[in-house]
Amino acid sequence: MSFGDYMLFIIGAILVNNILLAKFLGNCPFLGVSRRMDTATGMSMAVIFVLTMAGMITWLVQYYILVPLDIEYLQTIAFILVIAALVQLVEIVMAKSLPALYRALGIFLPLITTNCAVLGVAIINIQAEYDFFDTLLFSFSSAVGYSLALILFAGIRERFAMARIPKVFQGTAIGLVTAGFMALAFSGFAGLVGH
Repeated sequence: MSFGDYMLFIIGAILVNNILLAKFLGNCPFLGVSRRMDTATGMSMAVIFVLTMAGMITWLVQYYILVPLDIEYLQTIAFILVIAALVQLVEIVMAKSLPALYRALGIFLPLITTNCAVLGVAIINIQAEYDFFDTLLFSFSSAVGYSLALILFAGIRERFAMARIPKVFQGTAIGLVTAGFMALAFSGFAGLVGH
């Protein structure tokens, strides 16, 4: 691929095929941690690390363990084990170095283990038959797209505290409506990539 193709690949993963707003994967932490900017930023950093590392390690597990041993049917279990180990690593590091953020994220940090966005990207990498570099690029770009959506959403939700929202839209309802409008806005970038 040329440099331009790589740029379209990155833009496609971040904006057009956003794992959260176009593929609708990882909505639980998206709605749960997006009430405050600081927790959204912390969760974004954790997701970027876990998703990028999980993409690379699951690719290696697929092509250097599962395929040679002809046990591809264990893919989902193997990928979940890799993701769980990475999340444990993030939890340990965050608990020691950023205890306030660790407490603020609460249950949503271990939920990265079962975040379908992380598992979804790992499986998309294999199904699309990306090579190792493309897997790294797609995983990182997808994580950046997830983080962008999460941080933008948190910024919008912080403003809800100062807005007069009709009673029927308060709480989760306004969050879902806003997420829908964000998904619509992100789909407007489809013309950049051409699909």
